[in-house]
Amino acid sequence: MALEAVTVSATTTAESAKMHPSGESKGFVEEMKIASMKLHTKEQAKGGEKRASQPEERSVAKWDPSIEGYLKFLLDSKLVFDTLDKIVDNADFPAYAEFRNTGLERSVSLAKDLEWFREQGHTIPEHSSPGLTYSQYLLELSAKDPQAFICHFYNIYFAHSAGGRMIGKKVAEKILNNKVLEFYKWEGQLSQLLQNVRDKLNKVTEGWTREEKTHCLDETEKSFKLSGEVLRLIIVP
Repeated sequence: MALEAVTVSATTTAESAKMHPSGESKGFVEEMKIASMKLHTKEQAKGGEKRASQPEERSVAKWDPSIEGYLKFLLDSKLVFDTLDKIVDNADFPAYAEFRNTGLERSVSLAKDLEWFREQGHTIPEHSSPGLTYSQYLLELSAKDPQAFICHFYNIYFAHSAGGRMIGKKVAEKILNNKVLEFYKWEGQLSQLLQNVRDKLNKVTEGWTREEKTHCLDETEKSFKLSGEVLRLIIVP
């Protein structure tokens, strides 16, 4: 998940929307990527621009994860992904239907992982505030603001496929004896699945006005904040 609380002015995010021609020449997804990279820390990515101010914004190598916290993270992550599935299935806006059955869905994989933890004798906790808050926010946002929702959809899925996988690997090294969870496995080639979704996102957003695109980019900060609060559960349960 992309993945941390930040404080960035709306002006800064709006500026990323004006990064033409590099953004527009590759479609709107490239603009979303640029806006996202601005909110990564230097420890998280080579192109990161901000300093770490929250525990989850530090390099994963410096984390001290716990099984308890990781289970909370996985459970709340499942709630968020379940919510995304529900939104695209119901499709309050027709464009959402484009994102059904992309192959990036994570709910089934997370259910398998949680069952594996049960079999190991671990108690699965109740949902915590970060997951409940993010799920409710997504439901409310998707019903009234498709541009902002698409921002969250992009950042959740694409962050998990990149930084999320790296986090999963490092956490597994520390507390799971290198076990690779189903959460970090995909059927088919991940790079192609991601490209298919990029194409769909570019198709859906090509008819947006510049104002609508800027509004979408301005939601990036909120996406990072809410995702970061879920991620933080791994190290601050």
